[in-house]
Amino acid sequence: MIPKPDLAVLKIAECNTGKDGEVLTVDIAAAKALAIAVATDRCQIVTLGDAHGRVLCEQVDAVSNVPPFDNSAMDGFAVSSGSFEGSGPWQLTITDRIVAGENPNKHIAPGEAARIMTGAPMPEGTDTVIMQEHCIRQENSITVVQKPERGHHVRLAGEDVARGHMLLPKGSHLNSARLALLAAAGIGRVNVFGRVRVGLVSTGSELLEPGDRLVPGKIYNSNRYYLLSRLNHPWVEIVDYGIVSDDADAIRKLVRRAAVDCDILITTGGVSAGEEDHMLDVLAKENAELEVLKVAMRPGKPVTVGKLAKSLFFGLPGNPYAAAVTFEKIAWQAILATGGNAAKPSEPIHAISGFDLNRKPGRTEYMPVTWSETDQYGRPIVQRLGRGSSASLLPLAEARGLATLSSDHSVISKGDLLQVECIEQ
Repeated sequence: MIPKPDLAVLKIAECNTGKDGEVLTVDIAAAKALAIAVATDRCQIVTLGDAHGRVLCEQVDAVSNVPPFDNSAMDGFAVSSGSFEGSGPWQLTITDRIVAGENPNKHIAPGEAARIMTGAPMPEGTDTVIMQEHCIRQENSITVVQKPERGHHVRLAGEDVARGHMLLPKGSHLNSARLALLAAAGIGRVNVFGRVRVGLVSTGSELLEPGDRLVPGKIYNSNRYYLLSRLNHPWVEIVDYGIVSDDADAIRKLVRRAAVDCDILITTGGVSAGEEDHMLDVLAKENAELEVLKVAMRPGKPVTVGKLAKSLFFGLPGNPYAAAVTFEKIAWQAILATGGNAAKPSEPIHAISGFDLNRKPGRTEYMPVTWSETDQYGRPIVQRLGRGSSASLLPLAEARGLATLSSDHSVISKGDLLQVECIEQ
């Protein structure tokens, strides 16, 4: 599970800051979301075949050595390093042949050699493997010209992981390499967190589903497909409640039901202060405990975070780019924590501005950028995409990354150093 932030870090914002409408920094808003996220207490045992993408509910220790026995890393000849006293060349008699899967039972004495294949167990009395290319074979013997290094081409028992040592900690996301490690250690079943139920509600009387006939005044619901795609993980169970019109009673009934059924509820639209933005009124009537109401970010200032019934609640803006950015910067780490995932901090890269820009300070801005060339140090020279509209999707679709412009960064000039988070392509 992602560690909760140190409350000392939050001193600049009281616990009820979001409730009185104070505008929070992005870091504080994300930390508040993370602080109220609680990992699901549902766990289940699954086979390795069903575990891809799931999250470990407990630490897994090795029940055997990996590898389980000393074995050959090459096709060659298993020998004792004691066979090579004095000056060479040395002639050794071949007394056995061992292949992978066999259990050798013959002792190999100094002056003898066993023909051995990759992965086969080292026979008793041997500690070194000579590659077949590095010796001259006669019918029942080999001649070695160069003295081999003791232990060469031998994989020792427990060299990768020793029995009893930790294989993976609690909160590990099970990818292909980690599943292979568990399998190598003989672990056939693992205890994983239950899937996190994430409810999605799209609000807006103007919304249509893609494929429906477009009529005047209507737009297609793009936010739903961004979120469906981003939440498409084996540890997530998506509950899609579809579109609800701008009707306060309809929104309240749907939100009330979703908050009881789901671990996390994400709504898009209706969190601003317009006459048809009903979400905040609904949340008040449902006694939601809101920690965040406004964030000093562009796009996405009107974003709501809190607890609604038993559900962690995120009210994202309706504008598509704003919804995407607030999801990534405010909601995603808390969603990971609810699923029991270990921390996955973002790792921005250093980039060089290839554009000039004057902007109004006061809010952290996330700007879609791309690049096709680098400077002499290999840093991308980034170009701005779009005009920064919170409703624009084309710049985000074309972007290779998001440049972070700090709240006091009012003038950007060509050659300035920027922080860019790469977008998964």
